[in-house]
Amino acid sequence: MERPAWAPPGIDISVPSVSRIYDYYLGGSHNFEVDREAARKAMEFVPGLPKVMQANRAFMRRAVRYAVGEGVTQFLDIGSGIPTFGNVHEVAQAADPGARVLYVDHDPVAVAHSGAVLEGNENAGVVAADLRKPQDILDAPEAGRLLDLDRPVALLLVSVLHFVEDADEPRRAVAELRDALAPGSLLIISHAAYEGIPLPQERVGGAVGVYRDIRNPLVMRTREEISGFFDGFEMVEPGLVKMPEWRPENAVDQEDPYAFSGFAGVGRKA
Repeated sequence: MERPAWAPPGIDISVPSVSRIYDYYLGGSHNFEVDREAARKAMEFVPGLPKVMQANRAFMRRAVRYAVGEGVTQFLDIGSGIPTFGNVHEVAQAADPGARVLYVDHDPVAVAHSGAVLEGNENAGVVAADLRKPQDILDAPEAGRLLDLDRPVALLLVSVLHFVEDADEPRRAVAELRDALAPGSLLIISHAAYEGIPLPQERVGGAVGVYRDIRNPLVMRTREEISGFFDGFEMVEPGLVKMPEWRPENAVDQEDPYAFSGFAGVGRKA
């Protein structure tokens, strides 16, 4: 298997990665055949997966613009993945050139590629760390350089919590991050759920099985379970809803039912 020039040395390109599979769904070019194979396998069960990812990205961009509109110009994006067009720093800095963004991911490809994309951007950086160890994120020198934790921060956990199993205590991680943030900070979450996917649960289970087989279990949670992540935050209108229904900029397009898979919401720390 040929190693492309952009692949960081030392990574195993024979093992699929969640962030590269996501990159493939979004039409990106930073993925290997092993990632494309896993993605196609999952799409055999749930053909609308790329549409789900697009709805997810569109929600993220609206939430970032909302944050800037609310005067929050610091962003901590955990599980940020491989930067594709319209990433957090682009959206935030288009709205406010002084906006600061810290990306965090544990995938070396995502980190290396983010570093390359952000070169020369003084107000953005990337840290190799894991959501399950919040203190490592908060203690990182880049976090100290970019984020003033005495002022509100928008914490993005977009399409990442469903890759953290309950045994790894995702609620504790979110609570630890919440406690480190100033009042007025925002929590931006999107999360996979069986609810809303226009297919029987057994069929969707096939796609979930693909992720389990690549040792990246996809944890489908109910709306109620997802809302538990917002403990200590006040939900911003319209609450926890389907992704296209969160403050749409145009009339909600009902055409593609896959866009309505899972939930998204924003909370504000009192």
